[in-house]
Amino acid sequence: MKPLAATCLVDASIYIFQYYFSLPANWTARNGFSTEAVYGFSTFLLKLKEQYGPERIGLCFDESLGQGFREEIYPEYKASRALPDEALAYQLEACREVAELMGIPCFGSTRYEADDLIGSLMTVSKRSKQPVAVLTRDKDLGQLIRREQDYLWDFAKDVCSYPADIQEKWGVPAEAMADYLALVGDAVDDIPGVPGIGAKTAAALLQAHGSVKGVYANIEQLHSLPVRGAKGLATKLEEHLEQVAMAKTLATIVCDVPLVSSIKELHWQPADMLALEKFCQKQGFSRLASRMNKVFAGS
Repeated sequence: MKPLAATCLVDASIYIFQYYFSLPANWTARNGFSTEAVYGFSTFLLKLKEQYGPERIGLCFDESLGQGFREEIYPEYKASRALPDEALAYQLEACREVAELMGIPCFGSTRYEADDLIGSLMTVSKRSKQPVAVLTRDKDLGQLIRREQDYLWDFAKDVCSYPADIQEKWGVPAEAMADYLALVGDAVDDIPGVPGIGAKTAAALLQAHGSVKGVYANIEQLHSLPVRGAKGLATKLEEHLEQVAMAKTLATIVCDVPLVSSIKELHWQPADMLALEKFCQKQGFSRLASRMNKVFAGS
């Protein structure tokens, strides 16, 4: 049983896309755009408030696709992902609007990804000794979960991953996740890995030497590692030294973006019920307004 997190940091885009691809197009806004993702995301936020009611919350949106600092370093970063078309862009904007009307602090950036914004809010949130939950299904965010009380929370499955769970699944502690991805790559984000180094080998390297830096500092000893192809590891790593360094930068979450100066700025604020009712009517799901009234009554 997980403790109730006082602070929830939400990877908003993960859930928006989940509803965009899973729900039928049963709702339509007055302008003719389909709004199934907006409906699903709204019900997700209502459930979070109704069942868990975190004291503090931050929603982080991905607004940097194709123009962030990582693309400046490596133009192929996330190159396989298509930019949102007009219909999806409308729903993404509407999802942020409904969250703000619910009184939720929202964050976005054209330079930094949602992961970086979550990492930066985590830095502020950890000033409190209370647990922090990161709502996501993205493994990359595992590198933020280093205190025993904090956890990744796959909300749809209600599965929580604490530091020990992350280490058990990936074979490396949370603080080495970026190093792990620098070695194996990340196909989802188009980050290249070292050819011939898979998950087991990467985990063995980091278990033995702690980090990518430690691996290269002990490169002459790698032939003795009890893994398949150990004799050729040094050559592979030396040939891809610059790539590994670049991949480590791409995979490392930035945790010092200036977003808030105090944890108090993450308090869930009172909802604007009149505006929410009008919003629901505009988006084609007016019946949801009555549920919002019940959930936010007295908040």
